[in-house]
Amino acid sequence: MNFKKWLLPTVYILFLMLPIYWLLNMSFKTTNEILGGFSLYPENFTLENYIVIFTDPTWYNGYINSLIYVAMNTVISVSVALPAAYAFSRYRFLGDKHLFFWLLTNRMAPPAVFALPFFQLYSAVELFDTHLAVALAHCLFNIPLAVWILEGFMSGVPKELDETAFLDGYSFPRFFIRIFIPTIAAGIGVAMFFAFMYSWVELLLAKTLTSVAAKPIAATMTRTASTAGYQLGLLAAAGSLTIIPGAFVIYFVRNYIAKGFAMGRV
Repeated sequence: MNFKKWLLPTVYILFLMLPIYWLLNMSFKTTNEILGGFSLYPENFTLENYIVIFTDPTWYNGYINSLIYVAMNTVISVSVALPAAYAFSRYRFLGDKHLFFWLLTNRMAPPAVFALPFFQLYSAVELFDTHLAVALAHCLFNIPLAVWILEGFMSGVPKELDETAFLDGYSFPRFFIRIFIPTIAAGIGVAMFFAFMYSWVELLLAKTLTSVAAKPIAATMTRTASTAGYQLGLLAAAGSLTIIPGAFVIYFVRNYIAKGFAMGRV
């Protein structure tokens, strides 16, 4: 009975892990071996693909650039979303529900719609090919999502907490930072997770708004062709390394995500 209980989850997990294993398998092969035939493990094990990534500035700078603008976007998105979500959660004003819905409609539009306007705007103000340009562009999508997530967590906190703090002599900034933010720490963790993941995997805007100085790893991975053809092993190694930051983020916020599911905001 126990065997049957664990059989289906085990098969399901193995099925989910298969693409990741195959990506790692390819990363330790040469392109010729990948194209030469099917094998469950590298017959001629090589670290050359990873050596290229860690020694070639074109590759490792791509990871650095991605981490910089992703971190900037995550901080900006959550910092802006916190007071906005508090306003939607605690106050009622004319058109509040319409404004809340309008924020979410920005999340419904594909990034391709905004690529050209952003390109022209940032070129005019000399922000093109900077980390700030990509970070601000991603805010268009991440801030509405963060506001929606945080508003749900804040609405779950009784208003009596605010009133009690004010009666005890707390100013609003002190109350918000010292009491309210720790209370909704789980929501902040969930919002940061989704902002990080969207900005990390988004390609179109990041590629359009950068050229050299701030080019992300996702854009670098689309240029793996050489005179000998596509460097599949190198591409697989780069793809394997892009999983690591997301895995770290998921590990540290896994409990917060579970709370988000429980509150119906994830």
